[in-house]
Amino acid sequence: MAYHSIAFTAALASAAGDDLALRNELRAGFVDSTARQLDLLRRARCDANWEVAAERLHAIAASFHAVELMGLAAEARSGAPGDPSVIRRIEAFIDALD
Repeated sequence: MAYHSIAFTAALASAAGDDLALRNELRAGFVDSTARQLDLLRRARCDANWEVAAERLHAIAASFHAVELMGLAAEARSGAPGDPSVIRRIEAFIDALD
């Protein structure tokens, strides 16, 4: 299942125009950045580290208009560090990007 969002697709198109290679590069950068923040969430051992990773994930999602991921990041930010439910849903979102 691939992730499809009109706002996300529009953000990529706005940034890359008709350059398909650039669009793919931006998408890959988004995937890498979100995966990096997910890794930091998984490894967070205190509230501060958890909140920083969730904030960064939210900012990355906002810059690409990935509304669903923004919601997950907000949920993580307001939840308990290490919440396995939100981590699984963020992971599923990232998996759907491929």
